[in-house]
Amino acid sequence: MHQFEIVRLIEMKFGTLDVSFTNSSLWMVIAVLAVSALTILSMSGRAMVPGRMQSIAEMSYEFVAGMVRDVTGPEGMRYFPFVFTLFMFILACNLLGMIPYSFTVTSHIIVTFALAAVVFVGVTVLGFVKNGAGYLRMFVPGGLPVWLLPLMVVIELISYLSRPVTLALRLFANMMAGHTMLKVMAGFVIALGWVGGWAPMAAMVGITALEFLIAFLQAYVFAILTCIYLNDALHMHH
Repeated sequence: MHQFEIVRLIEMKFGTLDVSFTNSSLWMVIAVLAVSALTILSMSGRAMVPGRMQSIAEMSYEFVAGMVRDVTGPEGMRYFPFVFTLFMFILACNLLGMIPYSFTVTSHIIVTFALAAVVFVGVTVLGFVKNGAGYLRMFVPGGLPVWLLPLMVVIELISYLSRPVTLALRLFANMMAGHTMLKVMAGFVIALGWVGGWAPMAAMVGITALEFLIAFLQAYVFAILTCIYLNDALHMHH
């Protein structure tokens, strides 16, 4: 599947360390520039009656701000820039991946795991800064018999440590599966030609529409789970 292949565009090595600029790097840069253009340039005029681009920027801002406020409360709003950046970057990468002959950055687990690891480490550090050693109570559910505590602590610890894995896998698997399905259907269209190709072509149109929805939903899921983890660190429930 050549659409998932990493290609070195500018080879750079420092000793044994390969830091080449790849097609993945290029599309991440394009995603950052696209989001920056949307959020900065579209708001430069600050028109009272917003145009199309300003409306999109304002709606994106309000959507993520509402999400953070509803899940984490007013205290969590100081982390809004982080969640907004995550959401917009993932959404841009997902949508850019829908352009023919482009590259879907989020279809590589190393990228999604890096994003998930940043969230996990950041939330864990915040939890200990906010609650001190008391953050360890996260792994000790209240109201349980003493004899059940060792088992539940292990289960809670495994559940906590699996957060970055599940966060990364969910985004990666959905994006890779959708693009793989489109590739398979395109193969059927070419193989069947004008006679029988109309059925897989219709399926491709439907899958493409679904992929645009999934592109948004996966960015939303990543952001909302980040908010939930932030809320756990800020307001412990155990």
